[in-house]
Amino acid sequence: MADTVEALVDGGKATAGPPLGPALGPKGVKINEVIAAINEKTKAFEGMKVPVKIIIDENKNFEIKVGTPPMSALIKGELGLASGSSNTRTTKVGDLTVEQAKKIAEMKRYDLLGATVKARVLEVAGNCVCVGVTIDGKDPKVFQADVKSGAYDSVLC
Repeated sequence: MADTVEALVDGGKATAGPPLGPALGPKGVKINEVIAAINEKTKAFEGMKVPVKIIIDENKNFEIKVGTPPMSALIKGELGLASGSSNTRTTKVGDLTVEQAKKIAEMKRYDLLGATVKARVLEVAGNCVCVGVTIDGKDPKVFQADVKSGAYDSVLC
């Protein structure tokens, strides 16, 4: 039967120290190989906490499944923000470009419900409302209306 270890690690900077080392040690796997594989798979999320699941079979082979950080963390990370707005209605803390929104949508593609890039970017825009971020200089709700009307089809389709 397979053993599973779940942990929250720094993207691209996992170490053999806690939480991974103590959890993996008793499992009999080569910890440095596991850490190297985790760092390789999470390097795109550098500077963010990333959930990982390590599945170890009876032959001590392992498989790593990487989750993605919350959408708000990706938005803040893309803009270099420490936190979102304390009052999202009146205070905007950043402005995503359409390309940045598309990049975030691509990072979260397996976790989002949208079947197309356009639909996934609309989901990103919805999260921008909660963080206090505009997209392409527009309120996220206005941006969503523009996307639905086809104004960004040349970029998103």
